Amino acid sequence: MDHNKTPLFDALRRHAAADPVQFHIPGHKKGLGSDSEFREFIGDNALSIDLINIAPLDDLHQPTGVIEEAQKLASDAFGSDYTYFSVQGTSGAIMTMILTVCAPGDKIIVPRNVHKSIMSAIIFAGARPVFISPARDSNLGIDHGITTRSVRKALERHPDAKAVLVINPTYFGICTNLKEIVELVHSYDIPVLVDEAHGVLIHFHEKLPMSAMQAGADMAATSVHKLGGSMTQSSVLNVRKGRVNPQRVQTIISMLTTTSTSYILLASLDTSRRHLALNGHALAEQAITLAQHARAEVNKIPGLHSFGEEILGDEATYDYDPTKVCIHVRHLGITGYETENWLRDNYNVEIELSDMYNILCLVTPGDTFDSVAKLIEALRGLSDKFHEGAEARELVVKIPEIPQLSLTPRDAFYAETEVIPFKESAGRIIAEFIYVYPPGIPILLPGEVISQKNIDYIIDHVEVGLPVKGPEDRSIEYVKVIVEETAIS
Repeated sequence: MDHNKTPLFDALRRHAAADPVQFHIPGHKKGLGSDSEFREFIGDNALSIDLINIAPLDDLHQPTGVIEEAQKLASDAFGSDYTYFSVQGTSGAIMTMILTVCAPGDKIIVPRNVHKSIMSAIIFAGARPVFISPARDSNLGIDHGITTRSVRKALERHPDAKAVLVINPTYFGICTNLKEIVELVHSYDIPVLVDEAHGVLIHFHEKLPMSAMQAGADMAATSVHKLGGSMTQSSVLNVRKGRVNPQRVQTIISMLTTTSTSYILLASLDTSRRHLALNGHALAEQAITLAQHARAEVNKIPGLHSFGEEILGDEATYDYDPTKVCIHVRHLGITGYETENWLRDNYNVEIELSDMYNILCLVTPGDTFDSVAKLIEALRGLSDKFHEGAEARELVVKIPEIPQLSLTPRDAFYAETEVIPFKESAGRIIAEFIYVYPPGIPILLPGEVISQKNIDYIIDHVEVGLPVKGPEDRSIEYVKVIVEETAIS
């Protein structure tokens, strides 16, 4: 295929150049109806291609023209049989994967440290999750992926599962042996779904881990916007035919997608595919070089450490993406959260993620030696401020056992509920989510039985000021549980 082509973007430019008289939405009519300050800032070109699915521009819900051609080019670039554009982010693509293969009551094997979009899809589908605990890193206080061994155990116990979902790479760039897991799951004739939100560049360079499509996975939701240059909220869903019906995928993604699809987002996917297909290897090489330079400089700074290849070697750390620069700050005597705020306040540096012990910096094709140099300067300033006399924080990574799932998440989510004091909720079935950071693993999900250990663990985190997310009551004093019927005497 000729990857110099951008069929959708070209069609939009031609349409804008023709300057048609528009009697359709959007109501700003090429920006003439927009707020003048916004129009001046955003630019007439962007507003001129903020269009809708009129005939010359095809329709994402049933593509037969330039969108179909653009998706075929993307499929070739990503090594899939079919690629679907998502303007609902990777969350929309993840939900599509799960709803494509799961019906009410179906089991799906998933890691416990899943993104909330996965649990949302499980609730929508009425599926029953079978959780696998991710491997925990006792040195860094973070979670890696799931292992082949744990997947094998889950399949032996639940051979009737409709799918296995794998997060690869993890947020921190760690990869499991995905090809081995795919081959194992396929031996049960079960499809493998991959949350590849943080892995768009791995398709384009041999120094980076194997992509989901290269590993033989059946579906992979991939964020082009996170690392691949497209605009925020634009992603792709890559599909391999065989165990998955592509027509079903199209039906589901259409159900989840707005009918007012953003052609600016779609055009950014079309052009980013061109850029990656033609220049992806060089772009990834540049990012890898900058990231490894950053990592080497970080490791010269007192009190800081950024892991590299030395982390590899066990089943959960089969490979890694070096463009994810994870920096361990525990030995400065401060938390990752405090580090994030300090870098913002003192050096105007914004990072991707912070937790109790680490910060995460993403090095992408949009970075330069200058941007990396500013990061290193800020981190040196951080060390100068905190290292002398610092006492390393005690590293504690203790997660309660996964609770008993008494109801499907969907049944619990829609059940009759009541609100009770959280400290008195042991033994009750929770109807909402509670996530604790670090490390971001959900401690309680709708349908699970609350244990006293869960309560103690969560309260400990709240009392030291760490983020607890999910419940409607942000203070965690009260929790929503399923109403229990009293016995009839």
